Amino acid sequence: MPTYDYKCEDNGKIIEVKHRMSENISTWGQLCEVADINPENTPLHASVKRLPTGGNVLKTGVGKSDVPPCQSGGGCPSGACGFN
Repeated sequence: MPTYDYKCEDNGKIIEVKHRMSENISTWGQLCEVADINPENTPLHASVKRLPTGGNVLKTGVGKSDVPPCQSGGGCPSGACGFN
């Protein structure tokens, strides 16, 4: 199963989750359920957007809110994007 990065518009967090390509995640509540994380103070109906990262291999787990998505679209062989 591929992994996807989602960004919450309300809290700015970026979360990486693994799910089927056919699944559609559009709210913070759905994302927290799939990622098995606590929604904390963010409303469950808050919008989330899937980031254009393609389907990546899960390397670092969920909750990478402090690591921005790789803008190169490549594998970041230098490790500069924080996904190594």
